[in-house]
Amino acid sequence: MNKKSIWAVVAGALVIIVVTTLVDIVLHATGVFPPMNQPISDALAVLATSYRVVISIGGAWLTARLAPDKPMKHAMILGYVGVALGLVGVVATWNLGLGPRWYPILLAVLAIPQCWAGGRIYEMQSGKRRRPTLIQSTLVRAADPTLQRRRADIYLSYRANSNLKT
Repeated sequence: MNKKSIWAVVAGALVIIVVTTLVDIVLHATGVFPPMNQPISDALAVLATSYRVVISIGGAWLTARLAPDKPMKHAMILGYVGVALGLVGVVATWNLGLGPRWYPILLAVLAIPQCWAGGRIYEMQSGKRRRPTLIQSTLVRAADPTLQRRRADIYLSYRANSNLKT
């Protein structure tokens, strides 16, 4: 990876960390979340998960946008970084009683799908899409009516010029 690639992943991670931390602080300050030393309920953990998913998709979009090439690859690398950081969070908070135990596990599990979504959104917006696989190309060609007519014409021509009579 070159410097631009590394910067793209770091920028996405920093945006996710900074923005989610700011939202957490605002929610604590406004009384939506309890004080920092008290655990959050399941409902509040669902709320936190919801905005973290949206923010993480945005961070992955940014990573894909800043990537010098292969935007989806960069977004997925951010997802792998997210899994690693999420697992560190699971281990670090497991016995602290800060909230439901499913919450940090879910953050680690969602890291890859949400980064894929951010990368995919960028690809759709920018037109920078991966080349289709051989199977995808074959399926598209098989369904093309122009190619189907051409195949039929070739087949009929072959039958007319051959000694095969049916």
